[in-house]
Parts: sequence; C-alpha cells; structure tokens
Amino acid sequence: MENKKKTIFNVVFLLVVFVGTIYGVFHGEDLGEIAQIIKTVNPLWLIPGVVCVVVFIWGESIIIYYMMHTLGIRLKKRTCFLFSSVGFFFSCITPSASGGQPAQIYYMKKEKIPIPVSTLVLMIVTITYKLVLVVIGVALTIFGQGFIHAYLWNVRHVFYLGTALNVFCVTAMLILVFHPVLARDIVVKGLALIEKMHLMKPRRSRLEKLEASMDQYRATAVYLKEHVKVLIEVFGITVFQRFALFAATWFVYRAFGLSGTSAVVIVILQGTIAVAVDMLPLPGGMGISEQLFLRIFLPIFGSQLLLPGMILSRGLGYYTELFISAIFTIVANFTIGRREED
Repeated sequence: MENKKKTIFNVVFLLVVFVGTIYGVFHGEDLGEIAQIIKTVNPLWLIPGVVCVVVFIWGESIIIYYMMHTLGIRLKKRTCFLFSSVGFFFSCITPSASGGQPAQIYYMKKEKIPIPVSTLVLMIVTITYKLVLVVIGVALTIFGQGFIHAYLWNVRHVFYLGTALNVFCVTAMLILVFHPVLARDIVVKGLALIEKMHLMKPRRSRLEKLEASMDQYRATAVYLKEHVKVLIEVFGITVFQRFALFAATWFVYRAFGLSGTSAVVIVILQGTIAVAVDMLPLPGGMGISEQLFLRIFLPIFGSQLLLPGMILSRGLGYYTELFISAIFTIVANFTIGRREED
C-alpha cells in the first residue's frame, strides 16, 4: 500500500511539473512559428545527437558489466544495458532521480545478483557520476571565472548552489564509505534528535537498518582500496559518458546551420546546467533546466532560434533518453529473471 501511494505521488508530481514546464515555456509563444523553424533544421545533424543519448545509457552499462566482472559475476552486456536503461527510466520520472537505483537493485536481484553486490556497484557508479559534476563545478569556480562572467553571470548563484550541493553529496558519500564509524555516530545522533523532537517515532528496526547499511559502506571502502585502477577507469568511462550527453546540444546547434561557437563551449555550458539541476528535487531537472537553457544559450542561438533550440536539446537530452530507456525497461520486465523459466 505504501509503495502504491508513493507511485501515485510520483506520477502526479511528474505530471504537475510537466504541465507547469510546458505552460511556463510556451505561454505567449507562437507555436506555429516555432514548428516552422524546427522544420528547417537539418535532420542529419540530429542523428549523432540520438547516438549521444544511446552512448550515455550504454556507458553506464559498460561500467556495471566491468565492475560485476571484477567481483566475479558474469553477465551479458545486453543484460547490463537493460539494467542501465531501468535506472535511467526511473531516474527520469522520480524526484531527485531517487527511483533509479532501487529499481536497478530489484532487477539485479531477479538475475540472482546479491543485494550487497548490486548496492556496492551502484554506490560507486553514483559517486563517480556525481564526481564528474563536482570536477566541472569546482574547476570553473576556481579557474573559469572569465568563462562564468562571459556566459553564466546571470545564473551564477544557481550554478554555485548546484556545485555546493554536489560537493556536499560526494563528500558525505565518501565519509560514509571511508569513515563508517564517524558516519554511524552522526546518523545515530541525528536520529535521536529527530525522535526527541517527535518528528519520527522511535523504532528499533530503523537502527538495525542503519547497522546493515554501515556494513555495506565498509564493504565499499574495502573495494575502493583494493581496486584503485578499476575506479580510475570507471571515472574515465563516466567522464566520456556524461560529456557524450552534453554534446547532443552541439549537434542541435549545427542542425540549425549555426557556427561561430566552439563545441567545447557548448558542451561545457550544457554541463553547467547539469551541475546546477542535478541535486534539485525535480524529475529530470524538469522546469529549471529549460529556464537555465533559455538564459544561458541566448547569445549562442539568438532570440529567434533559442526556444526551438531548447526544444530539440531537451528533446534529445531528456525526452529521447526517457523514451529509449522506457522501451528497454519494458524489455527488461519481460526478459530479466526469466532464464530459469525458459
């Protein structure tokens, strides 16, 4: 019953945010003119944009396959691609991408993968995934003030907030991994304070779950210390994976026949949007991503092509990802865990 209520809430929340986004973006705009402009794009430039989305999903599947292999678990690459698709689909439709990893763990369990193993792999995937954003945010903050003044000055506060939240998240996860005793003390005292304030009812089971999670963090720490080379390679794959998705916006830029702004600038700008929205409690960064695009890319696309450019960029970077991952999530639902039955 609790899961059903949560699902209903997520669906309603997604629809509300989607409707609000559509209204906020298109209110007062000439939809006919926008449609005519979109018809003028060169579709051949959009094909590699779609490939970028597939590479983005495929990149995580390679990481899962590689890490499972290091743990002695043999999986087919297509099965790992299904795991990746499931994660991205549920991340796209839930606030703060909170539904992705629980869904992946569920499907991995159907493939007889122990929950501690799947949790370990996905925890490292999350750390490296967010670490890429931390590197972008911190590098620009320290070394890229000229870039920020040129392109991000009007949205710098949102960018700095996103950077700070990602730094906090990655730092907290590393503390949980490498200092589980300290982390346990912090969490236990936090729970005691919350219970004392009568915000939560005291429950012994909650502390037992905490102890179980600490065991998992200790296992992650052991893996990290023993597989440094693996982690470096995983981080490299993650960098390629994330920048592949950011590059889709450059192909949209070229599809309109535009030139004059380098691919590097456009890719980094799209990356800054990811930094800003990644930790916000919105499914797929919906709403804020569109608004940031309209403010950041105005000098690059121009006022006439800005909105059509945003539609195609978000269409590739979010909705195409959602569509592709949804298809393979359906495939996963009918194929994963059916080997014994077959």
